[in-house]
Amino acid sequence: MTSQAATTPTTAAGSVSLRSVSLPAYGVFAALLAAAGLPIYIHAPKAYVDDYGVSLAALGAVLFGLRLFDVVQDPLLGRLAGFLRNQRALAVTGGVILMVASMLGLFAVTPPISPLIWFAIMLAGVFSAFSFLTICFYAQGVQTADRLEGAGHLRLARWRETGALLGVCVAAVTPVMLGGFTGFALGFALLGLTALWLMRNEWGSEGAIPEAGFAPVLADPIARRLLLIALVNAAPVAVSSTLFLFFVESRLAAPGWEGPFLLLFFLSAAIAAPFWSRAAERFGPKRVLLAGMVLAIAAFAFAITLQAGDTIAFALICIASGAALGADMTLLPAIFATRMARIAPGASGAFGLWSFVSKLSLAFAAIALLPALETAGFRAGTDNSESALWALSLAYGLVPCLLKLLAIGLLATTNWKED
Repeated sequence: MTSQAATTPTTAAGSVSLRSVSLPAYGVFAALLAAAGLPIYIHAPKAYVDDYGVSLAALGAVLFGLRLFDVVQDPLLGRLAGFLRNQRALAVTGGVILMVASMLGLFAVTPPISPLIWFAIMLAGVFSAFSFLTICFYAQGVQTADRLEGAGHLRLARWRETGALLGVCVAAVTPVMLGGFTGFALGFALLGLTALWLMRNEWGSEGAIPEAGFAPVLADPIARRLLLIALVNAAPVAVSSTLFLFFVESRLAAPGWEGPFLLLFFLSAAIAAPFWSRAAERFGPKRVLLAGMVLAIAAFAFAITLQAGDTIAFALICIASGAALGADMTLLPAIFATRMARIAPGASGAFGLWSFVSKLSLAFAAIALLPALETAGFRAGTDNSESALWALSLAYGLVPCLLKLLAIGLLATTNWKED
């Protein structure tokens, strides 16, 4: 991949923008956002269970409550992002500061109050900043991609999502490798400063393009369908991410292997992402995304059969499911961004809706699975009965398979013109 200089688009006002595009900067900023996404769901619950004795059910309730808060917050943050689009650089700087401070509080500070309340407050800061920054970042990407030659949205997605997956790789294994979360939080702060510096010249307003709000998105049947597909398709990853550490520790009886497995999973996704993007340029994003979904089902189905000690088999599952994740993270956002460029190029709020539906699936995983596992008798860090371990296997493998099948059905029956 090479960085691409901008073409010379004419704005609605008739002026010409010659500002170049630094695609690597988009990759680094995507890595920052990704480090505050999935790794939080992987590490935070386990950290607060192990270090402070907080129950799975309580953590699940807090995570679900925060996701419900996003029902209102994400669309409003989308509107705020649209309102501040002419001061986007300043707004993004404030968002990064909030996210970094909250991450330090979550992992590098001993809770000065009840650990559960502190967990909720710090996660609220991380989630709010993450949502706002994601909306600004993807809204900016619509204008940036339109200035690139060729399949601009797929090319930008290749850099953006590969950077995101590499960021997840580092964030997923850093706490395990360092033996704690303080180093992770400090490294995250350094990454935040680096991303801000590299993106300092990339934030630009839509010029004469007005902020369109939610109306064009909700009025468009294809956009509504893509939002539904995003909701369902993100759920399997939410389930497996929430249960990953518990599955490795208890079902595989392989404590200490969490770091290598996570690295293998996300590194596989990062390596696969550019290939999925290239394939989509040749064969079309819909067909290639369906192939990635089928691969994910095969991997999750295999996981149901695993027993204690099946580490090699699980490594193969990590490779396959990671590669499938690369397709999900690269192609579906690019498809949605392409649609937005066509129907509502100024609708920053559209990405508020996108952020909301993507995270709502994580609420499902938290509120439905963690308490259900506790009801089935599963207890983290202790010896569990075979029935409790079987419940963990079904939650980790069967539930994602069913959700992926539903996502395949929705995508296969959705028709739109692929650019």
